[in-house]
Amino acid sequence: MLPPEDLAYDDLTRVAGEVEIPDIDDDRTLPLVEGDAASEDEAAGSRRPRFSWRLLWAYTGPGWLMSIAYLDPGNLESDLQAGAYTGYQLMWVLFWSTALGLVLQVLAARLGVVTGKHLAQLCREQYRPFVSRALWLMAELAIIGSDIQEVIGSAIAFKILFGLPLWAGALITAADTFTFLGLHAFGVRKLEAFFAVLIGTMAVCFFVEAATVRPPIADIGKGFLPEVSDYAVVQAVSIVGAVIMPHNIFLHSALVQSRAVDRTRPSKVREANFYFAIEAAIALGVSFFINLAVVSVFAKGFFSHDCAEQGMAQVTRNGVKECGHIGLQEAGDALTELLGKSASYIWAVGLLAAGQSSTMTGTFAGQFVMEGFLTLRLAAWKRVIFTRALALLPALLVALLAPSQDSHAGDTLDEYLNILQSMQLPFALLPLLHFTSSRRVMGAAFVNGRKMRWFLWAVVVGILGINLYLVSSEIFDVSQSGLPGKWWMYLILSVLLFAYAALIYIVVHNDVKYAVALARRAWNRRKNGPGAGHGAEGSALVPEGEAEEELTLEEAFDQPEEGSPAWNELQRIAKQSHYDPPAAAMPQHHQLQQPSPDPLDEDSGEYAALQHAAQ
Repeated sequence: MLPPEDLAYDDLTRVAGEVEIPDIDDDRTLPLVEGDAASEDEAAGSRRPRFSWRLLWAYTGPGWLMSIAYLDPGNLESDLQAGAYTGYQLMWVLFWSTALGLVLQVLAARLGVVTGKHLAQLCREQYRPFVSRALWLMAELAIIGSDIQEVIGSAIAFKILFGLPLWAGALITAADTFTFLGLHAFGVRKLEAFFAVLIGTMAVCFFVEAATVRPPIADIGKGFLPEVSDYAVVQAVSIVGAVIMPHNIFLHSALVQSRAVDRTRPSKVREANFYFAIEAAIALGVSFFINLAVVSVFAKGFFSHDCAEQGMAQVTRNGVKECGHIGLQEAGDALTELLGKSASYIWAVGLLAAGQSSTMTGTFAGQFVMEGFLTLRLAAWKRVIFTRALALLPALLVALLAPSQDSHAGDTLDEYLNILQSMQLPFALLPLLHFTSSRRVMGAAFVNGRKMRWFLWAVVVGILGINLYLVSSEIFDVSQSGLPGKWWMYLILSVLLFAYAALIYIVVHNDVKYAVALARRAWNRRKNGPGAGHGAEGSALVPEGEAEEELTLEEAFDQPEEGSPAWNELQRIAKQSHYDPPAAAMPQHHQLQQPSPDPLDEDSGEYAALQHAAQ
C-alpha cells in the first residue's frame, strides 16, 4: 500500500536530523598539534574527539548503506573474473582501490556534514544552470548503468534459484523497489538495519563458498605484493573502475544528514566527521573481505595460466575441462560443476542480496540526485516510479532482448556498462574536490589543507588516467569492441570526446586557473626573489607574508560560477545594500572594473549581510 501524499515522510530525501546524537561533554577531547584556537568554541572544534562506543553507534548507518555500492553485481562480476582470469595476483589492486574509495567517501561525508547540503544541491547552487544540468545528466546515466547491472544480477539469481526467465526476475526486482517505501516509513534506523542484514547475508554466503574451496593462504598473501602480468592489465584497470562508483559520492554526502548534527558548534561538526570516517572505514573493510572471498573462490577453482594467456578461465563442461569465458550468468553452472548444486544456490542467495540491496540504494541515489539538481518536489511514490522508470525500463529491455543462447552477451554488456560509469566518474569526483577544497564552502576549519589538496588531486588524476585507459582499450580497439572501422564513426567519437573534455574543463576551470596562478607566482619568486610573485595591479590587495598572500590568491579564484544561483543571490544582496559584493567572491575580470566602495562599519547590518553572502 502506498503512503498518502500528505504524510510527513512523503519526501524520502528529507531525512536530515532524523537520528538524534547524544551530547557528550566537549572536554572529553584529545588536543591536536595544530595549536590553540582563538576562542573556546573554536578550540573545541580543533580537537579530536575521544572515542566513544555510544557515539559510534549513534553515527553508524550511512556508511553501511554506502558500502553496498562496493558489493553490487557489477563488482561481484569484476571480482569473479579477476580471480578466474588472473588468479590471486590482483588482491593488492582490490585493496588499494577500496582504500582510495574510502578517502573519497570520507570527503563526501565531510562535505555533507559541514555544509548541511549534499553534492547535488551544491552543484546546482554553485554552477551555472547549463553546467548543473549537464552534471545531472551524467549522474543519471551512471545510475541507469549501475541499475541495469543490479537488476540483471537479481534476475540471474532468481533464474538460478527458481528457474525464472530473466525478464520475470527483472519485473520482480522492479516491484521490490516499493518495499523501500514501506521500510522508510518505520524510520531510517530500521532501514539501515535491513541493509545490514543483507550485507551479512552476502558475507555468510561468500565466506561459506571460500571455506569450501579452501584457497591457499600463502597464495592470497602473495597477491598483496604489487605484480601485474600482461594478461592481467585490463582486468586490474577494470577493478578500479568497478569499485569507485560516481553516484555513490552523491549518495554518501546526503545520507550523513540523517544525523542531527549541531552545525553551530565546530566541536560537534568535527565529532560527526570523526565518527563517520570510522564507520566508513569499518563498512568498507567488511566489503573488502567479501570481495576478497569472491576473488579467492574463483581463483582457486577456475584459474589456469594457459587459459589466462588467452584471456579466459578454465571451466568444466560435461566433465571436460576447457578454456572459456565466465561471468555472472555462467558462475552458477561453473560452481555446480566444481562444488555441487548447493554451491550454486548459495552463490545465488548472495547475488540476490547484492542485487536487491544495491537496487534500493540506487533508488536513494536517484532521488537525491533528482531533487538536488532539479529541486523536483513530488510525492515519494510518484518520484520512485519516475526515477525507477529511467533505470528499470532499460534493464527490462535488456532482459527481454538479450539472446538467452548467448550468455557471453550479458557479460559483454556488463563491460560496456563499467565503461559508461567510468566515464561519469569525473563529474562526481571533480566537484567533490572543488567544494571540499573551497574555504568559502567548507570554512577555514574544515577545508582541505594544501598538502592534502595536492595529494587528492593527484589521486583523482591517477584514477581518471586509469579509467581513460579502460575506456580507450575497450572502445578504440576495433578487434575487442567490434566497432565498424568507418571514418565517420571515429569522427563522431572524436566530437563526443571533445565535448566530454570541454565539460570537464568547465567544471574545474577555476581550480586550473588557481593552480596556474600558484605555479606562476612560485616561478616569479624563484626567478626574482621572495619579494616577487604579484604585479602592481594586485599589490594593494596582497597582505604581507607569504601565507596571507597565498590566501588572497586563493580567494580570488574561490567563487561561485557567474550566473549560478549562489552568484545571483550575492548580486541581489549587494544591490539591496547599495554596495558591490566582496572582491574575493567575484571573478577577476569583474574585480578590475568595479569601483571600490566606501568602508563599512563592521557592526553594521550591511557589513554582516555582505559577509554572510560571501560565505
